[in-house]
Amino acid sequence: MDRMIESERLIFRKIVRDDFAELCAILQDREVMYAWEHAFSDAEVREWIEENLDRYDNEGFSYFAAITKNTQELVGVIGPLQEMVEGVPYIGVAYILNRRFWGKGYALEGAKAAVQYAFAALQTEKVIAQIRPANLRSRQVAEKLGMEVAGEFTKQYHRKAMCHLLYVIERRKWRKMT
Repeated sequence: MDRMIESERLIFRKIVRDDFAELCAILQDREVMYAWEHAFSDAEVREWIEENLDRYDNEGFSYFAAITKNTQELVGVIGPLQEMVEGVPYIGVAYILNRRFWGKGYALEGAKAAVQYAFAALQTEKVIAQIRPANLRSRQVAEKLGMEVAGEFTKQYHRKAMCHLLYVIERRKWRKMT
């Protein structure tokens, strides 16, 4: 297994096509995917996997499979992403967890490792998170990371306008916190 990042309880590796069934358990769960306002079909899960494989080839990083060290279970997908907000490129942090693992601190632990990776390995000066206003769990994770709301914007997804908050943390603030 190619470890990209490691945290106290998690190992992060690139997503592979063989993760399909475990990713379906996440991306096809309506409760997990409520911020997208739909669960993915099998075809959409396959397309999502291929998009991440392309990102590894083109950008060198994307969502990583977050695997528990003790049980080798796929907790979710967490990682740094190349993101565009109103035409401006950023490195963002994103996390989607299997509902079975909610409330156990994995999102915060994994997001913290991804932010550290973005600053250390990718040498970015700031990391963002795009979060729907009603997604209180994700907002709490971003705030525990020291991120602050820098504004809001409308993102088009499946021909629908969706309001998102733009959370930001800069390298110098991160350094002071860690």
